[in-house]
Amino acid sequence: MLPSGAGRDAAVLLETRGIRAFGDGVVSVVLASYLTALGLSDARIGLVVTATLLGSAALTLLVGLHGHRIGRRRLLRLISLLMIATGLGFAAFTGFWPLLIIAFVGTMNPSSGDVSVFLPTEQALLPGTAPNEARTALFARYALIGSLVAAVGSLCAGVPEWIGDLVGASATTPLRWAFVGYAILGVVVLLRYRRLTPAVEPPANAPHVTLGPSRAIVYRLAALFSLDAFGGGFVITALVVLWLQKRFDLSLAVSGAVFFWAGVLSAFSSLVAVRIARRIGLVRTMVFTHLPANGFLVLAAFMPTAPLAVAALLARSALSQMDVPARTSYVMAVVSPAERPAAASVTNVPRSLAAAVPPILAGWLLGHSTFGWPLVIGGSLKAVYDLGLLRQFRDVRPPEEAGHGRHAARSAGGDPPRS
Repeated sequence: MLPSGAGRDAAVLLETRGIRAFGDGVVSVVLASYLTALGLSDARIGLVVTATLLGSAALTLLVGLHGHRIGRRRLLRLISLLMIATGLGFAAFTGFWPLLIIAFVGTMNPSSGDVSVFLPTEQALLPGTAPNEARTALFARYALIGSLVAAVGSLCAGVPEWIGDLVGASATTPLRWAFVGYAILGVVVLLRYRRLTPAVEPPANAPHVTLGPSRAIVYRLAALFSLDAFGGGFVITALVVLWLQKRFDLSLAVSGAVFFWAGVLSAFSSLVAVRIARRIGLVRTMVFTHLPANGFLVLAAFMPTAPLAVAALLARSALSQMDVPARTSYVMAVVSPAERPAAASVTNVPRSLAAAVPPILAGWLLGHSTFGWPLVIGGSLKAVYDLGLLRQFRDVRPPEEAGHGRHAARSAGGDPPRS
């Protein structure tokens, strides 16, 4: 499973990604139904989703700026404790304001894709566990495991509802147990992080570096990624589930099955992305797979029946995640190793912030119309991002591609990374 040259720490990080992904897959599908069962309006559901994204952004920024003072292994264990507290908090409280606060300070992920504070922390560690030649393949496996296991989690999201129907429980009781399960997964993640070796820590005499020579390229990438995330905020899993339920009256179990197959398609597309990147480069892989995916997303909004809408969403899933390993590998490649933690935070924090506002508007739109306006808006904005990325970075190559392009990373304001 591991690419050649990857070590034990890489295996641990891939394992924890899978464990967290299962929890994310379950709660991303259950969340909207749970909040609806508690009596929250569509607008308030959007506010809770927004709080999760704003909180993730704030925590990620805090970790990026000050996490070096704690130590990487200790930091991951502390975040695991927060994951446990988040699951128990959602299970224990039913009021809007307590849930809003827990959503902000916790690790809850309203999307099957990872937007939590775990992501940039693990991203910064992964490149140091494998040689440059294996970096993209390692991130592809990281994305594969995340998407595939999240898909299984989405499929299991219908289990609480099925159990509730079987025993005649109230609508909220079985769904509440999904969040208890999320907390239990946090315990497992905590135990797995204890197996990380001291090799993931920077040398004792290494100075902490935020962003130096690579600042310009990281800021430009962060701005573009934010546009992509802003569009993605309209179509996160919890809101698409809500749209499918309102538009076509799909049950939670059927919605879970849809996102299971979407996750499966996304997972294996990550491996295909590695082969494509070797032929045409990381940037072109991001753009030429992501752009048609956004076309399918817009098309889904106009489908008159549930099977056609689901088919368009699945076609989108088969392409939309190919850019994930390529994007992460690209960011880690065009900065120096010492800058990687800061670069991971700087490129992820604006994404979380940009994705935080759209759910409020999307919830309002879905409360006033069953048409898929969030899909149209989100797909259009993400297409603009694709074109902007191609225009600005098509000739900025990572080290393994530098010999094939007219410019290397230095042309964008950063020095080529050092091994």
